[in-house]
Amino acid sequence: MADLSNLAGLVSEPSGEIDSSVSSVSNRSLRLAEKEKRKGVADPFGLAVKYLSQVEAGTVVRGNDELERNMVRVETVALSKGLPPEVFTVLLDLALSLNAGTANCTRVLKFLIPATVVPQEAIVKGVSWLCVGKMPMNAQVLFVRWVLTVFDLIDCKDDLRSIYGFIFSFVTEENLFPFICHLLYLLTMREHVHPYRVRKLLDIQAKMGRQPFLTQLLALYKVFRPDLVTLSLPSRVRTGFKNHNSTWKVALCAVQRKNTSAVLVDQSLSLDVKEKPSSRKRKLHHLAIPPLSSAFDSNSNKKVFRLQELCSFKELLENIHNIELPAQMGSLLGSALALHYLDCVQDESAFLRLNFWLGHSLQEEFLLCPVDGSSDNTSEGCRFLSTILFTQQFLQEGFSSTESFLYKFLSVWDGCLLRPQILDLLSDIPLMPSFYMHKLLFEPLKQLYFTSTVFFKCSVIECLNSMLVKWLTWHSVSASEGGLDISLNSNSTITMTLSGFMDSVMELVRFVGLLASEGLRLENCHVLLLNQTLAFYETVCDMFLKYSLPLIIMPPAGVFYPALFATDSISVDRLGYIMFRYRKNLTLAKKQEQQREQTFHISRNTYKEFNRNLQAMVNSMWNSWWCIPGSDIEIDKDLIALSKVAEPWCRFDLIHHPALFSYAIEFHQRCWPERKNVDLGSIKTGKYWNWYMEFLFNQGFDGLNNFIQTNTGHGSTMKGSSSDSYRFLFH
Repeated sequence: MADLSNLAGLVSEPSGEIDSSVSSVSNRSLRLAEKEKRKGVADPFGLAVKYLSQVEAGTVVRGNDELERNMVRVETVALSKGLPPEVFTVLLDLALSLNAGTANCTRVLKFLIPATVVPQEAIVKGVSWLCVGKMPMNAQVLFVRWVLTVFDLIDCKDDLRSIYGFIFSFVTEENLFPFICHLLYLLTMREHVHPYRVRKLLDIQAKMGRQPFLTQLLALYKVFRPDLVTLSLPSRVRTGFKNHNSTWKVALCAVQRKNTSAVLVDQSLSLDVKEKPSSRKRKLHHLAIPPLSSAFDSNSNKKVFRLQELCSFKELLENIHNIELPAQMGSLLGSALALHYLDCVQDESAFLRLNFWLGHSLQEEFLLCPVDGSSDNTSEGCRFLSTILFTQQFLQEGFSSTESFLYKFLSVWDGCLLRPQILDLLSDIPLMPSFYMHKLLFEPLKQLYFTSTVFFKCSVIECLNSMLVKWLTWHSVSASEGGLDISLNSNSTITMTLSGFMDSVMELVRFVGLLASEGLRLENCHVLLLNQTLAFYETVCDMFLKYSLPLIIMPPAGVFYPALFATDSISVDRLGYIMFRYRKNLTLAKKQEQQREQTFHISRNTYKEFNRNLQAMVNSMWNSWWCIPGSDIEIDKDLIALSKVAEPWCRFDLIHHPALFSYAIEFHQRCWPERKNVDLGSIKTGKYWNWYMEFLFNQGFDGLNNFIQTNTGHGSTMKGSSSDSYRFLFH
């Protein structure tokens, strides 16, 4: 019996093991189920998305609390953190299929806020729903507007371009037409421009008239295929595409402020971008330079070399014919290799796209939503404008979108916000016809100039001087190439004749003369403003000799006499240099005119103005006879007597001039150290005068030295006494 009992015990043990094993498996299943349950409770967003993906056509919407509860969960996450890429296809299917009703379609589209990127397959599927024609028109418009808003955040666009024809078919929809034109503008490549599409757009234009958005698209088509678009288009087209992101602007702003990670692609690319964008952004990163990203998927069959893969200039040269432009043209800014490529290929479509991106960004951030002046926003705007400046200097050419922005911005600018960057951009403005200059440039600048501080006045004069130098350099290069017609920029068909160029330069010089004269009067001949003005006229006086421009314009009396009677020696010396260079230019011009080597003619009034200024300067500084009857500085003798100034006629000569008086005192002390009484008249006697002249011009007054030597025959190297004679130029 014992053995049987032992046997029974042995037989029963495996059964116990099986029971325990089954119990263990059952417990494990319970634990997993509990874990899944806890996970579902911890991730209500995932459950909500899963529920919405299962909503079918015919689902009751009104009174459906479960549908409403899950919609609220997804909407809350979207507006607070943004949506991950994988949920866009689900939500677009739900909205565009109208499974949850028309009202929920609009609701879903309005909270589609991306946290990082938007997958292009979701957009392609959305376009397929658009082709079904099931949605009401307001929902279709809202969908296309949303695509335009998140266009920069779409991870890749090669599949979108592959359905270009489907998108183009919607140009016949009147309500969708402006937005479809905008989307086509962003997607168009050379292979998309076909004769039947051009004919279709031209037919629409014949019916609707010249709409800005249609003109922009036709302009792009003409760049790619000028043989197909023979219609003449205006060279300066105003912004044709309006802002479409107002529905999502506030939510995008809030999400972008919270998300500090990079939005578009990995920042660790081989091709560097200027600076990482700040975590605090307004709107859709318009002020951030987007990183370089390819317009095609890495698995695409197209044999292209992506810009972000370039590591050296050698690689650029080896692959220059296989390089594909990036998905976002703004990413070219601030990258040296990318700008080298842009400069080498001279692709008009690239400049057109880049101009569009720049114009849109500048208008959105500085005109429609001005920088509020806080340190973060100001530094962001400063970096963005500095990047544009770097790009324009690199390409040695300005952008038409920047020019258009500046003309609009000047009318609302306070003169303080981002002053260095705005004035630097202003100095890059290309040549324009004189009849545009007054309204677009002179009037707003004049209002700012006369209501601002002396330091702003100096900045404006410096800016206009830089602008003039660039215009003159531009002309000298064109003249050396033998062309009389001057192209306003390499991407423009507008040209200007030599006479038109001279008119524009003349207007600019006269405008600065007006600003400088009134500014010096208002600021009591401030030394900084006077020196900036003289720097401008150092450029003006050499326009003929240095820049081959047959135009000579004398400074107005409001500039000449404050410089002649200035209290600082630098201003007087600079005036001497300016008059010396004027004489050189006028002498050569007269010589060529007499020898009939030129077709232009310098006005007799110009010679008269120069001779009058020359007479005033030589008489006052050299001959001690500054009050010239009939001149601009004639003063009544009774007024002079009331001043009780001894020997007033010699108060502005080389010894008594306020700017040179200290040098005369120093020279007197060196020559007669034992004298207690200062007698400056003794400097003019005998050899002391020659010594004083040599002493004075050894102080670095090269301008005065050249002026006096050229116009009187005396200088630091000349011996002899003072003379009353001076050399007039030709009458």
